[in-house]
Amino acid sequence: MELSARPNRWLARYAAFVAFATFLLIVAGALVTSNDAGLSVPDWPTSFGSFRMPRMVGGVKYEHGHRMIAGTVGLLTLFLAVWLWKTDERKWVRRLGGIAVLTVVAQAALGGITVLFYLPAPVSVGHACLAQLFFSITVSLALFTRYDWRWDQPRIEDARALSLRRLTAGATAAIFLQLMLGAAFRHNGFGIIPHVIGAAVVTAGVFWILVRVLTRYPREPRLVRPALWLAALLAVQLLLGIGSYVMKLAARDAPQPLPPVVAVTTTHVAVGALVLAASLVLTLQAFRKSGVRSQKPEVRMEDREQESGVSPILTADS
Repeated sequence: MELSARPNRWLARYAAFVAFATFLLIVAGALVTSNDAGLSVPDWPTSFGSFRMPRMVGGVKYEHGHRMIAGTVGLLTLFLAVWLWKTDERKWVRRLGGIAVLTVVAQAALGGITVLFYLPAPVSVGHACLAQLFFSITVSLALFTRYDWRWDQPRIEDARALSLRRLTAGATAAIFLQLMLGAAFRHNGFGIIPHVIGAAVVTAGVFWILVRVLTRYPREPRLVRPALWLAALLAVQLLLGIGSYVMKLAARDAPQPLPPVVAVTTTHVAVGALVLAASLVLTLQAFRKSGVRSQKPEVRMEDREQESGVSPILTADS
């Protein structure tokens, strides 16, 4: 049995708080880009040549505010990693905490490079994508530190060639790629067409997964809930994407970003992060709850299902 050896609800709550703080950091970063405030503070790591608080006016409040939130999240992540290292007996969880610290440090360095080199598109896109990766790590840690998280439990048989595990993992990868394309469009690296094609692919994949979960696993709330959240968030995201593009076209001659455009584009980035998080949670739950067909000839899962009237269950093998 691989429960966290000594379940610590406070650790799980703190990990969830770090994930939430990371989400706020993504929103703060989106506000910087939406307000064209990336160079409002032209140096790094100082602000106007000093480590003192600058006047929080104009774009400075977005850029310097983003830096302050980033510093706070970095400290929170470091504390989480230390807490995991001291209390969690699972080596892979402790290592993931260490990876989270390295990721947030790399993210800070990329943020500084974007300023020092005047917002080059490749670096800006990398900065945005690494933020989503870091958010995914914190969401995973929040899930893994739950008192009831375990891998070695009975799994529902999934004998299809394209299993739920593969479907959800592929969808999560596609969503991350879609966020990359969106970041490239936002930072003037790509046009809109790749992002539109990516949206169509992601929508088809999520619909496929939703149908699979609702028809194959209707009594598994750990799968049904994230699948429904994923579909709902994606629907909102599609509407926000259309709205933000139309509004940006309408306001393309405006001398500065208009508040409605800022609100919609920032929300589009934020919901995109939530879509990725929902897909990641569903993927992890799929690997936890579903399994492959048993290779033992004496095990007849179909016969068991017919006799008992319940879904076939596999003994966990990992």
